[in-house]
Amino acid sequence: MRLTFFGAAREVGRSCIMVEAGNTKVLLDSGVKLGEREEYPVIKDDELKDVDAILLSHAHLDHSGYLPHIYSTKFSGDFYTTKPTVELTNVLISDYMRISEPENVTKQGLKDMIGHAKMVEYREELRFKDMSIRFIPAGHILGSAMILISSGKEKLLYTGDVNPYQTKLFTGAEMKNLEADTLISESTYGGEKDAFKSERDIIKEMSASIKETINQGGKIIIPSFAVGRAQEVLLLLDDNINSGNIPKVPIYMDGMINKAMRIHRHNVIYCRKELQSRILMSEYDPFKSPNFVVVDKKSVRAKAISDDESCIIVTTSGMLSGGPVMTYLQKMAGNPLNKMILVGYQAEGTQGRDLQEGAKEITINNSKVKVDMKVETYHLSAHADRKGLEGIMGKVSGLKSVFLVHGEKEKAENLREGIKGKYDAKVPGLGESFST
Repeated sequence: MRLTFFGAAREVGRSCIMVEAGNTKVLLDSGVKLGEREEYPVIKDDELKDVDAILLSHAHLDHSGYLPHIYSTKFSGDFYTTKPTVELTNVLISDYMRISEPENVTKQGLKDMIGHAKMVEYREELRFKDMSIRFIPAGHILGSAMILISSGKEKLLYTGDVNPYQTKLFTGAEMKNLEADTLISESTYGGEKDAFKSERDIIKEMSASIKETINQGGKIIIPSFAVGRAQEVLLLLDDNINSGNIPKVPIYMDGMINKAMRIHRHNVIYCRKELQSRILMSEYDPFKSPNFVVVDKKSVRAKAISDDESCIIVTTSGMLSGGPVMTYLQKMAGNPLNKMILVGYQAEGTQGRDLQEGAKEITINNSKVKVDMKVETYHLSAHADRKGLEGIMGKVSGLKSVFLVHGEKEKAENLREGIKGKYDAKVPGLGESFST
């Protein structure tokens, strides 16, 4: 096989990898890189015409956001992914188009993209000329998949974004009976010191912090990705309010989160069996909790901001790169009684990373806003940590070569150093090609 890395090489974002075997070419993901400026895969438009199919690991924009551009070049191939990923991708890309208005995307391109979506089930075998392909549960977000490609002579496993640990929604990546010669692995948290606490300990600490802020009369803002983190956080908050660990206050859901919640509810068969049973066997539906308040108009948002009572606000965007969170911060960041809790990855160059590293002001609508509210981070990650990544590699039988992508250069290099005695490990550069 031949691999070419058009994105996610020594960076987090714009995942896009070409895999060639015999007369067959497929793209693994097709994302954008969001930050101070948007960046796209370095693949040229004329290189797309020979692509047989696009294989989409999951819906997040750093894996799916370049699809509208590809289909605006009159690309006529299909993209394959799971049913929940198709539904979530349509929602996220629609929002992305509205906010970013990216160049070189046409209305016809968007229409063609939707028409070329092909749904596949986990473990179902697909065949494209010289390739056999299977999607395997990745445990990252709803519908996320690792992708196993066989050329008959060799096998390649692409992790996409992967989480081997059980969460509120998922049982973790399915690692049984995996066999591959080559692994393309994410390395988001591949650094030597990247070790996560157990979710139980993290939630205990976070709940205590939220309780403290509520008791002092403050409000809590939790910026979150609309898909994945938001649902995990909301269900955890709901459980902790119902159990009394957190005082009973309204939980406001703002941005695209409510649409994503409905998609999760309709696709609960892809979640943990315990969650399915709670919905089927009891009268309490955690996706429709009475503790949740949907922000569906400006007056509800204004109430969340101006009411004297404490509340929790879960809102997009997760890295403070736009969205409703900026309105909340503009009004609430100056109050030291309030608190912002960061629960997801904060990319380099984002205001979320700046605040995480101690910045005391942010820019909103070209104006500087002073940040006196407390800022805390609790790693409720949907990614594997260093130990988890090494554990995944150890469970892939026959593994010889590992390519580390989707990680800041320092993290990827650190992981490479840690595994190079076991595997032929590489950290590819942008645009580089390799033969396996």
